[in-house]
Amino acid sequence: MPATGGVPVAKTDVLTLAILGILRDQPLHGYQIRKRLGAELGPFRALSYGSLYPCLRRMVEAGLIAATGEEPAGAAPGSTRRARIAYSLTEAGSGRLAAELANAGASSWDDGAFDVRFSLFAHTDSETRLRILEGRRSRLSERLEEVSEGLKRMHERHDAYTAELQRHGLEQVEREVEWLDRLIENERSAPGGDNPGAASAGH
Repeated sequence: MPATGGVPVAKTDVLTLAILGILRDQPLHGYQIRKRLGAELGPFRALSYGSLYPCLRRMVEAGLIAATGEEPAGAAPGSTRRARIAYSLTEAGSGRLAAELANAGASSWDDGAFDVRFSLFAHTDSETRLRILEGRRSRLSERLEEVSEGLKRMHERHDAYTAELQRHGLEQVEREVEWLDRLIENERSAPGGDNPGAASAGH
């Protein structure tokens, strides 16, 4: 998906999407973005500035966000002190975010992207939410079969420790499937297709 301005971006990666979502309501400094990513989205808990700032620069170059601010007062050339720069969504960034929120393709329920997409469900229409949840449910059903087959093979090989690891994985997938079943039922039964309570459900 190309950007509407600036340097083209072939595809919106998960970190870029997460940043677009976080900047939806207000401009934030880099350290605030990192803190929000860590607090709200588990996959980015260990995100380093070395990963965040290159992504922010690419987004600025692509025209998805704008950077306003200045270097710290008295900072010498080559100083490691962070610039006081605030990042905000541009019109192109808002358009990219809206397009991503309307997308319910297979990539939206992959392991690496699902948590980010779920965190943005409050800004996603009901039909798209339901398609993503059902897609994730289908993906995990396939995984249940794979893990069950693996567990069976481990028992046949009398490999107790690997079998225990397989069993642990099976239980995790089963819990997520049960959680998804509840969310899907809530989404289908919500009046008017609006289900603000779904995002508060835990698993």
